[in-house]
Amino acid sequence: MVREIMKDPAFLSQKAEPATPEDAAVAQDLLETLEAHKDGCVGMAGNMIGVNKQIIAFDNEGKYMVMFNPKIIKRSGPYEAREGCLSLPGTRTTKRWKSIKVQYQTETFQTRFKTFTGWTAQIIQHEIDHCEGILI
Repeated sequence: MVREIMKDPAFLSQKAEPATPEDAAVAQDLLETLEAHKDGCVGMAGNMIGVNKQIIAFDNEGKYMVMFNPKIIKRSGPYEAREGCLSLPGTRTTKRWKSIKVQYQTETFQTRFKTFTGWTAQIIQHEIDHCEGILI
């Protein structure tokens, strides 16, 4: 189901709760909402659709990917980026990393580790910030 985009900074500033297998429908809603906004959006976190759970969906080089309970466990190559967000007006400057290693769970809650670089890494960092209640 395509959901409305959350724009309340007080809600978006809350740290998200860990996701559980019962949150599978939220992941599907995230994917459908991301697809509906694909012209202006490359990633979403659960709180962007009003569900305060640690779930992100993003464009991974042309194919959408979902992560449950993502955590960055290694980072390198800091740089300054300018980003926008569907939930907030305008753009802002923020610190990002060129390469990140992420620990996450799949849709079947298998733990995985994967390294991402460049644009995809930047998207993931933005969405994990949402899970942490960090607004850029």
